[in-house]
Amino acid sequence: MDFDLTEDQKEIKRVARELLAARSPFAAVRAAAEAATYDAALWAELRELGWAGIAVGEEYGGQGLGAVALAVLLEEHGYACASTPLVSSAVVAAVIDAEGTAEQRAQWLPGLVSGELSAALGTRGIAADAPGADVALIVDGSDAWLIGAAEAEPFVAIDLTRRFGAVHGEGEPLGPLAAARVRGAVSAELVGVAQRALDMTVEYVKERKQFGVPVGSFQAVSHRCAQMLLGTESARSMAYHAAWAADASTETLDEAAALAAAAACDAGVEVSASAIQAHGGIGFTWEADVHWLYKRAQADAALIGGGKLQRSGLAELVRRRAARSAVP
Repeated sequence: MDFDLTEDQKEIKRVARELLAARSPFAAVRAAAEAATYDAALWAELRELGWAGIAVGEEYGGQGLGAVALAVLLEEHGYACASTPLVSSAVVAAVIDAEGTAEQRAQWLPGLVSGELSAALGTRGIAADAPGADVALIVDGSDAWLIGAAEAEPFVAIDLTRRFGAVHGEGEPLGPLAAARVRGAVSAELVGVAQRALDMTVEYVKERKQFGVPVGSFQAVSHRCAQMLLGTESARSMAYHAAWAADASTETLDEAAALAAAAACDAGVEVSASAIQAHGGIGFTWEADVHWLYKRAQADAALIGGGKLQRSGLAELVRRRAARSAVP
């Protein structure tokens, strides 16, 4: 059995990596963060490419490429730590398409796919892109709601590359797998964050020398890099399994998404923190770019409740499955 990406998915990955590397280097990320605004030109280009609707059916203006293609795109967005509302827009649109009612799809999808409407994503306490959003998708445990014209109280979070707010108001329920789909998708961006942190660290420890040799040759440093690789690859495997389960609409999606979210929340935070430490004294400075990854990882994890909540939810899912199996 071939577990690799399809040729079309590999092409999406290649195009996304090259475009975001050119349009969203860390200098652009830093400029957007310091100006407290999004990169409007980049966001317009991403909308033109149809990325906001990559997992949305063609009848609503999307590309209909599914959750795995969305995961590929979000991983590259996390890798670039790009300052755009792509994650909120693309994930909210994908979840409405899969778990919304016919009325909800007709109301929200055309505008979200085109970029005419904006979306917020997260919990009530912290939602990305909440200030001024036309619609918010709020996750609480295994439940998810849509809140139109949500009232949002803006605040500054650790990740300055995005706008955040606390969401208020009553919402309409989404399907039973909506929360799982959100967790799986956000996990993919966390994988990209971890991979970029790992790549930057490996490059740095190869070049940085002490006592005339690269610091990467020191056992403690090489062991830390190996642990970073393990965390990143574990999170990637689980994130793509969750994406596959979302496309297949299997009954294991809840568990797959919880596994992916737990692994990705931990990996994103731990790998980016290790990257800062491996960069030594410079890693703790504002001028070093690696801190943007750590902050993105912290914020992404908060949007879905963090690793501890995911493990608690997974334990409950396993308990319920065992209880069902025990019924004669």
